[in-house]
Amino acid sequence: MRGIRPVILGLTLVSLVSAAPTPTTRAVLPFIHDDYPRAVLEARARKLPLFIETSTRWCHSCRSMKAYVFTDTSLARQAGRFVWLSVDAEKPQNAEVVKRLKIPAYPTLYLMDATDQRVALRWVGAPSVVQLHKLLDDGRVAIAGGGSGLDATVARADSLYAAGEDSSAAVTYQQALKAAPRNWPAYPRVMDATLFALSSSDGNERCVELAADAMTRLAGTTSGANAAVSGLSCALALPAEHPRRKEWIAQFESRCRTVVKDPSIALSADDRSGIYLTLADAREDAKDEAGRKQTLEDCAALLEHAAAEARTPEQRVVFDSHRLSVYRELGQPERAVPMLEASQRDFPDDYNPPARLAMAYRSMKEYDKALAASDKALAMAYGPRKLLLYDNRADILVARGDSLAAREVLQTAIRDGEALPDGQRPNGRITSLKKRLASMGGSPATAQN
Repeated sequence: MRGIRPVILGLTLVSLVSAAPTPTTRAVLPFIHDDYPRAVLEARARKLPLFIETSTRWCHSCRSMKAYVFTDTSLARQAGRFVWLSVDAEKPQNAEVVKRLKIPAYPTLYLMDATDQRVALRWVGAPSVVQLHKLLDDGRVAIAGGGSGLDATVARADSLYAAGEDSSAAVTYQQALKAAPRNWPAYPRVMDATLFALSSSDGNERCVELAADAMTRLAGTTSGANAAVSGLSCALALPAEHPRRKEWIAQFESRCRTVVKDPSIALSADDRSGIYLTLADAREDAKDEAGRKQTLEDCAALLEHAAAEARTPEQRVVFDSHRLSVYRELGQPERAVPMLEASQRDFPDDYNPPARLAMAYRSMKEYDKALAASDKALAMAYGPRKLLLYDNRADILVARGDSLAAREVLQTAIRDGEALPDGQRPNGRITSLKKRLASMGGSPATAQN
């Protein structure tokens, strides 16, 4: 089982069959790249709020946003309202801003008052173009401050959420939801944030209760779809002995299966594949292998159609990650090789295509090809992600029967991980690597010499 994970929809622009946007091949917003001090100074000088997009090269949702959302020409009217900063969170020069922002997932967007570097609003996930326009408007209001009553409660919740205090944010958001009128315009955004805050702070039962109401109130919308899949994810995370777990899973699974096939809801293929993967988790939880396999096949067909319809290589590569995952889980990793070879040709400086090829070849037991692809990926990789590539290389070596070389790779991974700057050092993964090394007879201490 892949494991239950928080689910965030609203990742990209359009449904496969909804009206096409007016895209360009490049961002229409004047982003400053990987220079937080410069962006803050420019925002102060121009007396503008600061918009920060945090992403990584391996994040398919981030690439989806760059390929589909930031290229939409309707955003041009927003260009002069903010200073725009794009942060690759794994580059070493961005360690301090990553530490400051406490990024919970990728992508995460921040609206900041540059005068005191206070984050007023946070959005976890990649919004659609419509959602982004609304987020920018809300961000300017949040930065301006003021207000009382319900507005003040939401501002306090937004501030806690922006600071990564998810448990407290969830409590305060619920106070706002309780006080809000039925037709409250902020309800979709606040509910999206509340469900994520609850799922991130072990509030799974409350997440399920709120999601059940929200998916009905917001039926036919992206936020309604998010409520359905968030509710399913939270229900799956409940203890097996919970008296309503089975009932709730069935309720949300039924709604998710309706949502994923509804072309009227503005969801991208990336969003829909995320729903399919959660549905596959539900079928695995039910020990329904045939249902799980059919769900994965449906997901593969969706992704293949989306890749075929992509207008640019940047759009097509968005789907590589989920396609590889689905093919491997179906026991058909060879289906990923042609797409990854194409991505490797189109993006020769990107470590992701060869890293994914290494995983595909390992599943195919073609270990020499897997190691060659791993070599190519590691030569280009950087930051915390490189540790996962080392871990995967160790898997290849173990499968090939070379445990000594696998231990050496793990030692290198631990050394590289411990050398990463504070804010980017993945302590959990380093601990996991040390445990794995010890289980193979290696000494973690050796890795620090």
